[in-house]
Amino acid sequence: MGPLKGYRIVEIAGIGPGPFACMMLADMGADVIRLERPTGARGVDAVPANVLNRGRRSVGIDLKHPDAIELALRLVEGADALIEGFRPGVAERLGIGPDACLARNPRLVYGRMTGWGQDGPYASMAGHDINYIALAGALAHFGRPGQPPVPPINMVGDFGGGGMLMAFGVVCALLEAKSSGEGQVVDAAMVDGSATLMAMVHGIHAMGLWDVERGRNIIDGGAHFYDAYETADGQYVSIGSIEPQFYAELLRLTGLESEDLPAQMDRVQWPALKERVAARFKEKTRAEWCELMEGTDVCFAPVLTLEEAPQHPHNVARQTFVEVAGVTQPAPAPRFSRTPGEISRPPSAPAADTDEALADWGLSESDIAKLRSAGAVA
Repeated sequence: MGPLKGYRIVEIAGIGPGPFACMMLADMGADVIRLERPTGARGVDAVPANVLNRGRRSVGIDLKHPDAIELALRLVEGADALIEGFRPGVAERLGIGPDACLARNPRLVYGRMTGWGQDGPYASMAGHDINYIALAGALAHFGRPGQPPVPPINMVGDFGGGGMLMAFGVVCALLEAKSSGEGQVVDAAMVDGSATLMAMVHGIHAMGLWDVERGRNIIDGGAHFYDAYETADGQYVSIGSIEPQFYAELLRLTGLESEDLPAQMDRVQWPALKERVAARFKEKTRAEWCELMEGTDVCFAPVLTLEEAPQHPHNVARQTFVEVAGVTQPAPAPRFSRTPGEISRPPSAPAADTDEALADWGLSESDIAKLRSAGAVA
């Protein structure tokens, strides 16, 4: 059903951003075949919980076996794209690097997912999300003043700056290949993507409106009108009342409009104003603030946990979350009016779909039997 129906993608299994990109592409209708080691599964019972692997069939393959490499190249011949997440040079050593794959299929889009990129002084180093967003200039701006930076879990580097960047890059290259008839390599580095996510902040800083010390700015928790506040029951609510009319609504609904307050944008007064606002929010429970502020223009929302979010009426109304094989998870996004995405199947155990997937991609029963006999697939 999705807008990518008809596209075929080979995924060389990895962790984090690569599977996230392939999940997004599969959600949008692409036929993604996942090549992975047949061993190391956490057990069939755990498979449905591995949400990042949803929507794809799994082929058990030993990429150290020459017949497996030939199989991968054969699959590439019928694919529109391939996505791998090795360190630079590893795919080339295995025999499935860009040159080898593009020789088999000149129209192929070859996606390379790394942290540091394919070149540069850090290219061969190990790393994780926290390192990539640190080097990109993003991590320094998460957290409170006078305290260490706070990692925003791994949403910025792995998924926003990594997997989503890869999915975007692959789709861009697929569109270009339709007109040129030529494939190309997509170098999706998490450090690059994380830097791109900071574009607006760079612009604000260039205007002289951004303090490089974290927790001193309007949208990083420095302002009293843009922050999360604890409520009487130990829960939290979020406030984003930046514009004057929204700020006036905040003061009205918190009962602060009658008090003699400094100007909204008097940054020197922000810490003191934050204390006053915080004290006011502690006077009611989260539910009471929701009853008071939902439906207004305060720019308000309760701070929900991942267990609470699927139950909120707004998310229920929009079906933002769905249940697949007993596991609650985010629904495919974005939404399309005519060709909606869908979760075609729950995650597969490693090697669970070898025969079915290879047959659909053009291999005969005898071909598959030979590969299994040789130990190339499982």
